[in-house]
Amino acid sequence: MSKRKKWLFLLVLAVCLVLSACNFSGPSKKSSEDAGKQASTAAGDNKTLNLYFNNDIPDLNPLKATDMISFSVLGNVLEGLYRLDANHKPVPAMAKDVKISDDGLTYTFTLRDGIKWSDGSPVTAQDFVYGWLTEMDPKTADAYSFILTDYIVNGDKFNKGEVKADEVGIEAPDDQTLVVHLKQPTPYFLSLTTFAKYFPIKKDFYEKNKDQFGKGPDKLLYNGPYKLTSFNPASGVTLEKNDQYWDKDNVSVPKINIKVIKEASTALNLYNAGQLDYVQLSSEDVNQYKDNPEFGTTTNFRSYYVQFNLGDKVLANEKIRKALQYAYDPKVLEKVILNNGSKAAYGLIPPGMAGAGGKTFREMQGDLIKPDVKTAKRLWKEGVKELGETPKLSLLVSDDSVDKDTATFLQSQWKKNLGAEVSIVTKPYSGRLQAMRDNDYQMAVSAWGADYNDPMTYMDLWAAPKNAFRGNYENKAYIDLVLQAKKEKDEGKRMAALLKAEKILLKDDAVLAPLYYQGQAFMQKANVKGLVFHPWGNPWDYKYAKKQ
Repeated sequence: MSKRKKWLFLLVLAVCLVLSACNFSGPSKKSSEDAGKQASTAAGDNKTLNLYFNNDIPDLNPLKATDMISFSVLGNVLEGLYRLDANHKPVPAMAKDVKISDDGLTYTFTLRDGIKWSDGSPVTAQDFVYGWLTEMDPKTADAYSFILTDYIVNGDKFNKGEVKADEVGIEAPDDQTLVVHLKQPTPYFLSLTTFAKYFPIKKDFYEKNKDQFGKGPDKLLYNGPYKLTSFNPASGVTLEKNDQYWDKDNVSVPKINIKVIKEASTALNLYNAGQLDYVQLSSEDVNQYKDNPEFGTTTNFRSYYVQFNLGDKVLANEKIRKALQYAYDPKVLEKVILNNGSKAAYGLIPPGMAGAGGKTFREMQGDLIKPDVKTAKRLWKEGVKELGETPKLSLLVSDDSVDKDTATFLQSQWKKNLGAEVSIVTKPYSGRLQAMRDNDYQMAVSAWGADYNDPMTYMDLWAAPKNAFRGNYENKAYIDLVLQAKKEKDEGKRMAALLKAEKILLKDDAVLAPLYYQGQAFMQKANVKGLVFHPWGNPWDYKYAKKQ
């Protein structure tokens, strides 16, 4: 029996038995037949860090990037006013300090002395003003501009073309002073300044390279701990230490090779061959390696879900969406497919994210969507009757191992419990993102990683006018609750509004079907220390890494 067929057989068996404590064990370790074809013939000298991404790198233009892989690169070659430290706390970076007004509405940052771009020119407060305004400008803004416009005075009006740039609440009275005026007190604003969308951009360099900005090593100017020396979206990047970086003395690793390796088995083979210093383990390999001293686990604030496209004539039917929500058990996905520390999701906001009154948001809300096959069958039957025919559906996924296995699981459960025919459409990561932006999908396995430690980082994603990437969803009651939470100063009332909003999004309107909260099981070479994965913001941080 082929490995794939064996896996599918075991999946069907496990789906039936897992809730009765069935213990699935994946097949034995795969051969290393193609390992040498997937990497350079040498792993590099013993000071070079060799890593990988499990998908292609969509966009290194900080004005356009929207994904965690791109943010991982950008967060190491660029830097904002503040940076997350190794313990995920915002600490001064380009800024040496900040003064916050008593009402919490005005932040006055003082930049460090002598900070430079990689070409030796000074990083100034005007570079931050230009970068932020360009991110908000309707001519250059992307779907992520809300992370500035929602907070900065007149940012939204500038984004809509209603006011001029000099009316936006950011100013640079001199090269080392940046003053920011906020619409409402925002306790997590310093965390926001660590994020890629708040990075500075040097005006003359950007305007010279506008059409090619971020397309290659010489099309970016760097102010972070590293700079790019090679970049191919499909094969990877090389980073080298930036000798102009203000804190270069505390950057230990001189060079980092990051390859794109989509197959988990290939990555593990390369790790075992000594050509990678870190590898994420697939579910079938966890049991084999969990007692190895190089084994570890980590969690992050990243929620996976099925995004329904309400603009599709089939998925516009609420009963069809709810039937699909209730017709599978995420616990099976957790135990059988993932087995890597990820947890079954019955809501959108991940466990551990800040709430109020000493409780996390998830503790306050509890579970929203629990599997209920009987209800799913009834809703499917009623939805089909309303449509007038049994629909055929398609599920869009990225072409990495985990997403493909997740899609196969969903396909089998929807067939078994609803009789639904669902085809799987597989695209490269960047292709999946673009298909969603282009409104070319019915359902998609998607995810959102937190930009900061507050439920608002999720809830405001669906509080904008209809957006194809967010399923063409628009609900005034939902939007009003999110806007209310943004203005509310009382933390209890603010959280109560967000709790109601999550219920509307998932339980009432069935815009999403929760899958899992991401965890990672991994192997890391014993001589590698300080490799930081932030649970929110720009995920991978190499500044603190050491290779002994």
